[in-house]
Amino acid sequence: MKFTLSWLCEHLETSATIEEICACLNMIGLEVESCENRADTLAPFITARIVRAIRHPNADRLQVCMVDIGQKELVQVVCGAPNARAGLNVIFAPPGSYIPGSEITIKEGAIRGEKSAGMLCSLRELGLGNEHEGIAELGEDAVPGQLYAIYADLDDPVIDIAITPNRGDALGVRGVARDLAAAGLGTLKPWLVEAVEGQFPSPMDWVIEDSQSCPWVLGRVVRGVKNGPSPEWLQARLRAVGVRPVSALVDITQFFTLDLNRPLHVFDLNRLKGNQLTICRGEGESFLALDGKEYTLTPEDCVIVDASGVQSLAGIMGGEGSAVTEETTDIFLECALFDPVRIAHTGRRLNIVSDARYRFERGLDQANLPAMLQAATHMVIELCGGEASEVTSAGQEPSWKRNAEIRFERLHSFGGMDVSPQKAGSILHHLGFEQVVYDEANGQAVFSVPAWRNDIAAPFVLDQRPGQDAVKNQKAAEGAREIEAENDLIEEVLRIIGLDHIPSLSLPGASALGGAAVSPLQVRIAAARRLLSSQGLMETIGFSFVSHELAGLFGEIPESLHLLNPIATDMDQLRPTPLVNLFSAVMRNHARGCHTVGLFEVGVAFHEQGQRSVVAGLCAGYSLRHPGGGNKPAELWKAKVYAQSVLEALGLSPDSLTVTLDTPPYYHPGQSGTFRQGPKNILGYFGALHPKLLHEKGIDYPIVGFEIFLDEVPTPRRGRKAISMRLPVLQSVRRDFAFVVSKEVEAQTLLRVVRSAERGLITEVSLFDVYEGDKIPADSKSLAVEVVLQPLEKSLTDAEIEQISEKIVAAVNKAVGGQLRQ
Repeated sequence: MKFTLSWLCEHLETSATIEEICACLNMIGLEVESCENRADTLAPFITARIVRAIRHPNADRLQVCMVDIGQKELVQVVCGAPNARAGLNVIFAPPGSYIPGSEITIKEGAIRGEKSAGMLCSLRELGLGNEHEGIAELGEDAVPGQLYAIYADLDDPVIDIAITPNRGDALGVRGVARDLAAAGLGTLKPWLVEAVEGQFPSPMDWVIEDSQSCPWVLGRVVRGVKNGPSPEWLQARLRAVGVRPVSALVDITQFFTLDLNRPLHVFDLNRLKGNQLTICRGEGESFLALDGKEYTLTPEDCVIVDASGVQSLAGIMGGEGSAVTEETTDIFLECALFDPVRIAHTGRRLNIVSDARYRFERGLDQANLPAMLQAATHMVIELCGGEASEVTSAGQEPSWKRNAEIRFERLHSFGGMDVSPQKAGSILHHLGFEQVVYDEANGQAVFSVPAWRNDIAAPFVLDQRPGQDAVKNQKAAEGAREIEAENDLIEEVLRIIGLDHIPSLSLPGASALGGAAVSPLQVRIAAARRLLSSQGLMETIGFSFVSHELAGLFGEIPESLHLLNPIATDMDQLRPTPLVNLFSAVMRNHARGCHTVGLFEVGVAFHEQGQRSVVAGLCAGYSLRHPGGGNKPAELWKAKVYAQSVLEALGLSPDSLTVTLDTPPYYHPGQSGTFRQGPKNILGYFGALHPKLLHEKGIDYPIVGFEIFLDEVPTPRRGRKAISMRLPVLQSVRRDFAFVVSKEVEAQTLLRVVRSAERGLITEVSLFDVYEGDKIPADSKSLAVEVVLQPLEKSLTDAEIEQISEKIVAAVNKAVGGQLRQ
């Protein structure tokens, strides 16, 4: 958004310098991208008068001019311009001047033998226009020796600011002036509209067929106009901000676009067919726009049509068929309100960038159409003459009025700045917010939002999908809107005061020491990964998305874990366990003839209540052939060793673990187990995969696997006292016991009972034999265990060993009914 300082001062009464204005703009969020004063570039150039001009003695097309530059002596300049003549006021560039349009530096010298001490310039050579037929001809009011920038009113800085998408109101010079006035940099001048009474009924009417794209439109005819070049002040203003003047009627619409953020359009009434213009959707027509390009329109585009077809791409660009020219005598002036979303979609699809589209898609003032039409009509008549018709309109003003509430204490608690309610209210008032209610007791107020601030308390889009509670959604949207509206007001107050005035506060530190670089879970994952890698397994990384069919082999797959929009047809399910990915890898290796595989993965498994971190592994096929020996298949115990090693690496003692037989259905029911800590806490599974699962996939060799649930493994307690290591100096004693117990008794239970019989001396209990046969009852089995006794103070006597043995036998008999095998 570009504007000049003088343009800004037409709306803002201020004595601030250009530096103060730029600093304030940056402070209130209107970032200054550049500030250029053309007077700096034009500083070497001065006005001058040609006193006499004679033909060059050595060149027919050159003239030797004696030029008055406001000094005592005349300066001789050799000039080749055909319009150089005595008495002409011109622009003089002294030696050493840089000519921006030609990119040369003037030097004093001789041209065809005649001295030349400078240059007489055209506007093109100064970078101020395209005129190149000769040197610039200045008016009679030019005084020799005056700076040309001052004479031409070019000593006016041009400010270019960046506008965020939510601040459509700042795309007009008046909107920028309003913000600066609220920030205390001056006073906003009143904008007075002089009404123009209609002299006759409008011969052209509006019809709206697409009210969603255009809720409200106004227009009026001005007949008897004379279109030509616009006044110099208007052309200079447009050129200063990079807009090319076209004609008076077009320049008026460009002026209102930049000055008041109101795009307008002018139709040549005599080139329109019929007596009405209709706003509707496109129907596949071809449309020749003012940029000379032809566009094919669709039902997604909003257009303005007459009896002959499309005349304008609404809110974006007019058409060649109804454009004004120098022959135009009657016009129809359009002032409309278009839907921002529709404008944005059409502009993007057709790749049309225009000032009108840029503003409409950001939202315009929804209430000022009548005033804008009156102001534009007045300027048209003032510059082009003519008389205006009555105003014709269609649709109605949208229901834009809304309020926003603010609790003033939130300016401190939420914004970090102490602002009095009076100051906050004054800022909002200067921004156009009018106070509706002020509750001094509770320190809050309600303000009405101005029509030009579409970003404040904007309505929320409701969720209208089937099955959604409309009433509940409506209440949720209203509640969210109230919170957002208050935040908007807080932001406006803080923005105008200046966010750089908010005091900087450091976040309180919980400790002088920094936090841990890694979390306990990350430590466990690293430990498990190192252990399994060192034991020969290869790590894989699989997707969390797997095949619905393959996931079904590893337990139930609830509908809540099914993906509605998968990235691939074979990745439509969240995996219940990483074993799914590992098994898929085993199948791929199997298809390529590689039957011996050891893999593991540390990843996430999903269930209906959420997700958990899992260490999973699979071992398939047979071990490598050894000299003199055969292949050794993957066994249940191999999986158990891997799983138990991981648990021990995570800080769990084997004595705290128990093994039960209740495993998921994808494990072999007789060759699998569940690691538990206590009756409820399941730490993981291990065992052979179910033969049915392997048979279904055509695998005829064993596969064993394991899963450890990292989230279930207790975190080691912090702050425990260090355990002193005491190496025994006395020899340990080993005794074997064979107990006949019921077949229902688990070996794990027996080992735990034996270990607890004499905890002070028994350091290790291990199972070394299981026997079932004709030597013992049919409903019983023999479990043989080795018990290690480790004395610490003195060697054990035979009597003491016998006493401990009796305690072990008695404990087993009491706990599981076991008897020593004879």
